[in-house]
Amino acid sequence: MPVTHARPTSLAPWVAFVEACRAGSLSAVAEALGYTQSAVSRQIATLERDLGARLLAREPRGVRPTPAGAAVLPHARALVAEADRAARAAAAPAPAPHVSVGAVQSAAMALVPGALRRVPDPPSWSMLTDSTDRLIDRVAGGELDLAVVTDAPPGLPTRRDVLLRHLFADPMSVVVPDDHRLARRRRVSIADLADEYWIEDNAGSEALLHQLAARYDLTLRVDRSVGALMIKVALVAAGHGVALVPRSVGPALRGDVRLLALRDAPRRGVYVATRPGRDDLSRLVTALRARH
Repeated sequence: MPVTHARPTSLAPWVAFVEACRAGSLSAVAEALGYTQSAVSRQIATLERDLGARLLAREPRGVRPTPAGAAVLPHARALVAEADRAARAAAAPAPAPHVSVGAVQSAAMALVPGALRRVPDPPSWSMLTDSTDRLIDRVAGGELDLAVVTDAPPGLPTRRDVLLRHLFADPMSVVVPDDHRLARRRRVSIADLADEYWIEDNAGSEALLHQLAARYDLTLRVDRSVGALMIKVALVAAGHGVALVPRSVGPALRGDVRLLALRDAPRRGVYVATRPGRDDLSRLVTALRARH
């Protein structure tokens, strides 16, 4: 017997659901969308009833997607993104080209802004940052036209509806304070920094650091308590430790830190993700490859 579901007639519940997954809080969604919290709750309850599944788990500190909600989320994002594009198209029947770009944090610091500057007659663009797996999901769902991602641990997810093209291999380097004892060296070994306190912002970078240390039979003191690359660099500048970063972020680093090359540096591959057939993005892909 076929299973049927009612189709929600309003976009508002979908928007509320996507925003709730992003913010993790119904009160934050209410503030962002200009609704009362009870109205947001009713909208999501309507969507859950129409789809026949519970989408959000209510917890003391907020909300999170249930397994069903996680399965629905990529489709919800795509629906909201397409509705936004439709609204822009209606407002401007002949709109200027617009590219929605995603990037991991390190690529958003220097690589992507530089590439967008080099594109001849550049289109209007918007950019968001996220993890590699989430960016690829957003490309597949149509929320993003293009994303710059890496194969740092746990690696690249593979899916048939997303085309991945290798851009370059990005060696990892060390950031130290400008007054560090090694700051005037051009190249250092991980053994030179064995007694340092290492600051990390993500599991992929931390895994590369431990892999390098293992080659030298070293155990490093590592704290992964910050969630943003620029915060990690700020802590280094203030003298709280040193950090592993990709060499490609060098042009965007602040003046009170030094970027040092590493002997036997681990490398991560940098890739561009698009949906197949997006030949209209070739100029931007070329600019990303010509990064210097």
